[in-house]
This record gives sequence, structure tokens and C-alpha cells, in this order.
Amino acid sequence: MSFKKRIKEHFEDIAKKTSELLLQINAIKFNHKNPFTWASGWKSPIYCDNRIILSYPEIRKYISKELSAIVSIKYPETELIAGVATGAIGIGMLVAEELNKPFVYVRANPKVHGRKNSVEGHFKDCAKVVVIEDLISTGGSSLKACNSLKNEGLKLLGMVSIFNYDFDLSKKKFFENNIDHFSLSSFTHLLNYAKEEKFFNSDEMKHILRWRDDPANWR
Repeated sequence: MSFKKRIKEHFEDIAKKTSELLLQINAIKFNHKNPFTWASGWKSPIYCDNRIILSYPEIRKYISKELSAIVSIKYPETELIAGVATGAIGIGMLVAEELNKPFVYVRANPKVHGRKNSVEGHFKDCAKVVVIEDLISTGGSSLKACNSLKNEGLKLLGMVSIFNYDFDLSKKKFFENNIDHFSLSSFTHLLNYAKEEKFFNSDEMKHILRWRDDPANWR
């Protein structure tokens, strides 16, 4: 087996394991009768709340170690770790601790008082930063965080997230902004695992697949 194929299979195993853990602790919630409303305004039968991970020591340890490994492999020049508020502050800090790197976090909006910071914490000018995100959906808030760091004069190497919905919209945004990103797991991996384990019944799966095909106009 080639080295490239072994690496691919390794990441496939991580994606499957991450999906399994998210479902195990109910970080993935489903309700097609009373759908969730995202910050983007989209209606969705499925919601991923990765903040729950922090309440499970063994799972948060697994996730933070795998995120740290990705940062080390893909971005060996990393000098600073940034977490996106609020969902990725905790897990981002664990990654920074694992890698023994300084940590900052990025606010959704600048403070309205005091120093009116967008980025909280101490950092050196032009430091090479990797952003930790808990979730990438439409990509809007993730890109906003990346731009806040760039505006502070930091050199953005990329973003690493726990979960990615794999929307074409977010892929387009990251491509247009020339931002490299990698996720431990994705909606595609989640769906494959859920099918194998019969996690959703046929009616639930029908709604999920219909939503996946056209999330902006679902319902």
C-alpha cells in the first residue's frame, strides 16, 4: 500500500471515529418537525453542537489530540493558535496547550467598550497563526474570524475544524479567499456512519437527504 493511500485511510478512520463520538454524546441533534434556525437564517433538521465535547474528558482529549496532530502535520510553522468565540475557545485552548503555543481568541464582534478588541490575548506582530473552529457551516463566521486575524497583521496559515457541513457555498468562500482548511469529520462522513449504524430511521434519513440537496430552500 502506498504512503498516500495509508494517509488517506488514516484520515478516513479519524473522520469515522469523530462522527461516532459526536453521535454518541448527542452533539448531533435531529428534529425535522421543529427544525433549527441557524445564524444564517437557514432552517435545518439537524444541528451540531460541538461545545458538548468539553463535558466529556476522554472525548475532548481525543478531539484535541487529533486537531493538534493535523496542525503539526499541515502547518509545522505555526506560532500561534486562535480559537473562534465562543464554540472553539475551549477546544482551541486545549490544542494550544498540547502544542505548547500561545493562544488567543477571536470575537464574533469587537468589544463595544474598553480597547474594542476583535482578538483577545497577546500576540507578536506577523505571527503565523492557525485558527481552530468547532464547526464550519455556511462559512460566514469562520471567514470573519480569519479576516479579523489578518486585519491584526497576523499571517494566517489555515483553519482546522472539528466538523464541516461540506456546503458548496462554504467551499466557494474559502476558495475565493484563498484560505486553506481541514476538518476532522464532515457531513458526508457522518451520513455514511449513520447509515451503517442505522442511527436514523427511513423517514428521518429522507428529510436529511432532501435538506442536504438544497439546504437554503429546505421546507
